[in-house]
Amino acid sequence: MNAFLPILRRNSLFDLPSFSLFDRFFDGNEVDKIWLPDLDVSETDKEFIVRAEIPGIEKDDIDITLTDGLLTIKGEKKHENEENKENYHFVERKYGSFTRTLRLPNDVEHDKIDANYKDGVLKLVIGKPEKVEPKKIEIKN
Repeated sequence: MNAFLPILRRNSLFDLPSFSLFDRFFDGNEVDKIWLPDLDVSETDKEFIVRAEIPGIEKDDIDITLTDGLLTIKGEKKHENEENKENYHFVERKYGSFTRTLRLPNDVEHDKIDANYKDGVLKLVIGKPEKVEPKKIEIKN
């Protein structure tokens, strides 16, 4: 199951500069601007299931690719600009592009991947191959 550990596209969270709470409140911090959808990975006898929470994105803005055993989910959550210029005092919602990459196990059917997107949750169902029982071969004289 270690094959499903996410691959991060940056060095480490520890490489980012630290700021005081005061600085983070007024000036913001790059850590606060990083947005990665949360992933859940589960397994049944016949399939692996990957769920990604990506609310506020249209399904056409999500790109899913499979290359060399790496499943990549990309997208962009765009900031909603309204005509009336609101003066925000505090913004917690995250915006921007994201990329999540998972290495698939060797025992998956790469041709049997179904994707559904409903209520802000992307669900990928990845089929496992049918187990083939070993066939006993008798030696003839």
